[in-house]
Amino acid sequence: MGFRIKIERAETPKPGQSYMFVANHTSMADIMLMLAVVKNPFVFVGKAELAKLPLFGFFYKRTCILVDRSNQISRQAVFKRAQKRLNQGLSICIFPEGGVPDENVILDEFKDGAFRLAINHQIPIVPIVFPDNKKRFSFTFWSGSVGRMRAILLNFISTKGLKNTDSKELNQNVRNLILSRLIVLQAHSRT
Repeated sequence: MGFRIKIERAETPKPGQSYMFVANHTSMADIMLMLAVVKNPFVFVGKAELAKLPLFGFFYKRTCILVDRSNQISRQAVFKRAQKRLNQGLSICIFPEGGVPDENVILDEFKDGAFRLAINHQIPIVPIVFPDNKKRFSFTFWSGSVGRMRAILLNFISTKGLKNTDSKELNQNVRNLILSRLIVLQAHSRT
């Protein structure tokens, strides 16, 4: 497709260990880039409504943990399905913005699910920054271009000893890390 992937890692995930991978969500290319970047086996947690899409939905519902965010029972069931996958040695990947924000939004507010899951299972969080995907392949019709797609794995964040009451603070800390890196990279691209 004309994209060149460049990966920067502050740390590298260890084989055989489970993680919670979280990244900013800017385009449909985020899923493909995540699959190229993360070598540990993982499963996405994603919106149930995407399973209705022709062809994509067929594969999506067979490879993801689906959640209907408007349904309390569905949201609770995610924790059970995630536990099963973590017990199988897999990691989990969630885009905590819950969807792709508008073109003018650098980083939307994060939902809490990824952080509660990571705390409940005491697995490290791996914040990942995708600074180029929005300009490479966005949801705006006829937009994008070929070129470099960077993935930046920031320092991992331990959840050891944290409790569910810590999830909001953890959420904000991870969001601030990703946002600050996006702002710095955006400023450098203008100069």
